[in-house]
Amino acid sequence: MTSASIFRARAARARPLGRLLAVRVLGTVGVLLALSIVIFSLMYLAPGDIVKNLLGNRPVTPEAVAAVRAQYHLDDPVVLQYLRWLGGFVTGDLGTSIRLQLPVADAISSRLGLTLSLCGLAFICALAVAIPLGVRSAVRPGGAVDRVSNVFAIVGLSAPTFAIGLLLLYAFAYYLPVFPVYGAGNGGVDTLRHLVLPAITLALGLGAIVLKLTRTAMLRELASDYVTSARARGLSERTVERIALRNAAIPIVTGASLVLTFLVGGTVLAETTYALPGLGTLLQDSVLFKDIAVVQSLTLLVAVVIAVIALLADLAYLVLDPRVRTARRPS
Repeated sequence: MTSASIFRARAARARPLGRLLAVRVLGTVGVLLALSIVIFSLMYLAPGDIVKNLLGNRPVTPEAVAAVRAQYHLDDPVVLQYLRWLGGFVTGDLGTSIRLQLPVADAISSRLGLTLSLCGLAFICALAVAIPLGVRSAVRPGGAVDRVSNVFAIVGLSAPTFAIGLLLLYAFAYYLPVFPVYGAGNGGVDTLRHLVLPAITLALGLGAIVLKLTRTAMLRELASDYVTSARARGLSERTVERIALRNAAIPIVTGASLVLTFLVGGTVLAETTYALPGLGTLLQDSVLFKDIAVVQSLTLLVAVVIAVIALLADLAYLVLDPRVRTARRPS
């Protein structure tokens, strides 16, 4: 086979994947565009007056009100306001926070590190506990580990985030003063100590979903014919479990990447419960003040992150499962 024919064969194999990727990206862009319209419309129609929030209850002159409305372009047509905001978001100009009197990009970047650290720590804790428990539960269904895992999953799926946070605060910050009650600490190890309880609070819900996905995937693989054949050939049980886990990794990885979006909503409640100065509390305070620039930018930014995670999950499925790539090739 010549090099030209090899190149053509590789191009033929990559063409369906390229089309699939283009469709996924275009679909993601379309969804984000629709979400941007919904977010802007909801904030525009929300009750409350930005001018009153900014100027307070003190007497003001009509000239002062007009100046504020002109400064923030509040009297422009709705479509022009939306296009100006969307164009600024795309180019990185998120506007100015009315409440903080800071650029929105600076307000978000100053709190982004803490939220990312919290989400990362929670995600690592969830995977480190849930995947081994799910595997053990599937290997010995009905055993002691399986029963403990079911209790863990029920609590994680049913208990609200704020309720778990308050319970952990009472147990490990008040009754047993092992961890701090609130705040983000002074950096380094002190910040890590402040993030332990919030991370566990978030990891319980996320870990419960990953545990169920892992157990279901492993049970299906262990009941497959190739596992029976491997055992008949005399392979050790540990080797059989490792083979089954490799095949079960496809739904586990894709499922874990999708449930990662659970952290986005849960972070708001966790940061509020533990008084962490992250993006969750920034969003809450901005909604109460009706700081439109912050709420719109932060909400759309969260939507972008969720959309990217979903897109990466689809691509991970294609990478991990060659059957999907083969099925999409033209016959």
